[in-house]
Amino acid sequence: MTKYVLLSLLTISLTSKVLGKDLSLANTFSDGIVLQREKPINVWGHANPEQPVTLKFGEETKTTKSNSKGQWSIKIGPLMASSEPRAMTIKSEDSEIRVVDILVGEVWVCGGQSNMAWTLRGSTDADIEISSANFPEIRFLKLPNVASPREQDDFPLGKPTDWIGKWQKAVTPEVQNCSAVAYYFAKRLHRQLKVPVGIIENSWGGTMAQHWCNKNTLKKIPEMAEDIKKFDKTYQEWIDGGEEKGAQKRLAKDLADWEKKNAEAKAKGNKEPRKPNANQYKNPGDGRQPAGMYNGSLLPIANTTIRGILFYQGENNSFGTSWKPFYRTFPALISDWRNAFRDPNIPFGIIQIAGWSNRRSMEYDMNHHCNVIREIQLDTWLNTANTGLIATYDTNSNGSIHPGRKLPVGERSARWALSEVYTVNKFGSNEPLEWQGPVFKEVKFESGKAFVTFEKGTDRGLRLDQDVDVGFVLAGNDKKFHHAKARITQSKEDKKPQVEIWCDEVKDPVAVRYAFSNLPIGGLMNAREIPAYPFRSDDWPMTPHQSTGSYIRSKK
Repeated sequence: MTKYVLLSLLTISLTSKVLGKDLSLANTFSDGIVLQREKPINVWGHANPEQPVTLKFGEETKTTKSNSKGQWSIKIGPLMASSEPRAMTIKSEDSEIRVVDILVGEVWVCGGQSNMAWTLRGSTDADIEISSANFPEIRFLKLPNVASPREQDDFPLGKPTDWIGKWQKAVTPEVQNCSAVAYYFAKRLHRQLKVPVGIIENSWGGTMAQHWCNKNTLKKIPEMAEDIKKFDKTYQEWIDGGEEKGAQKRLAKDLADWEKKNAEAKAKGNKEPRKPNANQYKNPGDGRQPAGMYNGSLLPIANTTIRGILFYQGENNSFGTSWKPFYRTFPALISDWRNAFRDPNIPFGIIQIAGWSNRRSMEYDMNHHCNVIREIQLDTWLNTANTGLIATYDTNSNGSIHPGRKLPVGERSARWALSEVYTVNKFGSNEPLEWQGPVFKEVKFESGKAFVTFEKGTDRGLRLDQDVDVGFVLAGNDKKFHHAKARITQSKEDKKPQVEIWCDEVKDPVAVRYAFSNLPIGGLMNAREIPAYPFRSDDWPMTPHQSTGSYIRSKK
């Protein structure tokens, strides 16, 4: 019975935000929510202007007063982790909202595009994982995809029967709708930390980094000027044209004109004209746009108290010329998200994009957009504090842009979080849990060979999987790369493991690359079988396919 009362109250509250009446709670707070442990927790909503609002949770009771706009906010906690379901009650005047089945644990936002949105039912292990999932203390909230030219303070709720926008448990069959990467990530955290885990999934397929950035930030990026100008023009034309009513009138007129011309074409035996596409008459402010997802999808949850962020995006920035602003927009995205959550040091996990597209010629592979994106993600990680980089290129063995193997992605992401955020050590040891693959440090060229070493701590047990030396290429001063041979040896100076690389076609190599391809292959890993990050020793300009201008690696 409580469930239906709550839904009714929330329905009323949505209207009240417009009319300035009654009481409402941010839609993040629905039955089954997980609250962040050991940090002050923000709870917020609307009420009648300048009215007292009282919140009760457990032994804690707090009262505040709504401002002149009816906005109110209360902090509770910090709270210890708890698997005991509890209720929260918010009262103001004659209105009351009750949220039940609340747990306290770890909360993460998992964002990005389609590879983060990819559900468990679409993953390789769906047939066994969905039927065996029984983790009621893992909860997930899938946000609706909302874009907006203006800043929004909440996300919309759908029908009472909709699951999007409401907290769900990671149990059969509901878990099938959970992001596969987020599920495997949360599952590992839950098993290791032994506390409830909440996942807020905020992803939208086909989005680019600039869609998730603050517009004021984008205005300072020269490569974004044309995109912003184009959208602003289109959106203003929509407004000037009468918005929705005007668009429907134009569509009706254009359809009528088409029907007339179509009939004439048929009568004369001519080619039929193209029918007007209704999608071209929709509000451009509802679609992917600069800052659109930042305004419509991120800001509505920005007051939420969370532990960290896991982000999987970049594929759509690897099309055409979309790579050009990425060296600025991707670091800006991290900064903007941290600013939105009012925490400049919030942990931010970067999932490096997997390979896609088919392998072709050496020149094609060397100059593919994917290489640009992965390298920018790598450099962003190396130059941004409190971030982690999770390699994924080995999870895809075909040309699909959506690899089905999400388990290793989630597990590696959890390794980073457990090691760097939760300071978990190896079992039976005081050493930190390993999470990085080998990170390129330097190369020396001697006697017609390249000798590559890796950052300390990432090269323990350096090896080639099954001694297969694929993925290495060398080039001389002509800048033409050739497939090379490789083996694991030890450096003469300090006996540290290194990769010795040579090629009969390149007598005097000056550059080495590894897994630098649209669809990388390679078996270089450490003792923990975590793959080496793709790397190159050169900084030669690249001109990606179907593009203009050259990509030049940042010197940061």
